[in-house]
Amino acid sequence: MLVADRWKDYKVLDTSGGEKLEDFGGYQLIRPDPQVIWDTEKRLPGWKKPNAHYHRSQKGGGSWEFFDLPKQWQISYELPPEKDSAGHGPSIVFNLKPFSFKHTGVFPEQAVNWDRCSLLIRDRMARTGEAPRVLNLFAYTGGATMAAAASGARLTHVDSSKGMVTWAKENAHASGLEDAPIRYLVDDCTKFVERELRRGNSYDAVIMDPPSYGRGPKGEIWKIEDDIYDFIKLCGRLLSDDPLFFLVNSYTTGLQAGVLTYMLDTVLTSSRGGHTSSDEIGLPVGSSGLILPCGAAGLWTAQQPSP
Repeated sequence: MLVADRWKDYKVLDTSGGEKLEDFGGYQLIRPDPQVIWDTEKRLPGWKKPNAHYHRSQKGGGSWEFFDLPKQWQISYELPPEKDSAGHGPSIVFNLKPFSFKHTGVFPEQAVNWDRCSLLIRDRMARTGEAPRVLNLFAYTGGATMAAAASGARLTHVDSSKGMVTWAKENAHASGLEDAPIRYLVDDCTKFVERELRRGNSYDAVIMDPPSYGRGPKGEIWKIEDDIYDFIKLCGRLLSDDPLFFLVNSYTTGLQAGVLTYMLDTVLTSSRGGHTSSDEIGLPVGSSGLILPCGAAGLWTAQQPSP
């Protein structure tokens, strides 16, 4: 399992009874988590006096209960230093705010993917001196976009939600990346990829973090179990003649690590060589030392990993 354990501004403090107690930059929030099926004693004071609590409704959805939480605040994440270096990597900043369906504007477990993308991009830059072209699909508030841009890549950031794209721009500005070569697009991801193929455009790397279910800006329906394999095949055609990597993240329980490996090997390794590795990803839980599962990620790289 890949564990996002390099955070300084975020922690999972405890888990129990279908919920997790988290610390986002000094503010403690209680949010539901379907993986937390155990019911252990809630000893930490944050369970009784959180800054906010998201209550899930039996009818679906839910609502926030606020006690002492600003409308918006910031946390930062430092990307890893260069390989075999004791220095510091670039930092990215997130503007957080609670909004619909328990979200805050960041998925902290994705730090493991940001780290890997950042190191691959910086290694390519060191070897060639050229900025790789990276496509980030279902790009949300821009964590992967900022990590790649801060590492020197040229980005195309695509999401069907105008609000999320605006939020991503705000995060990039807060991270000092307002002048970075990032192209932001509000678009249905499948239709965008189809147009790029017709235009003859290509990318050195593709990142995608598709939802289990969603709708495009014109009501296009996305259901991951039905659409993901064909979509990976479609996006594989966008890779350049000198590709760097292809990353797929999934929160859907049915798309386990082995499934991601099989899809990426079938689409990419079989025709282009390279190497695929897929793993569960998770977050450490401070109170117990356990790791909270948070989905899986599959990474294809054109180069075999170093021993």
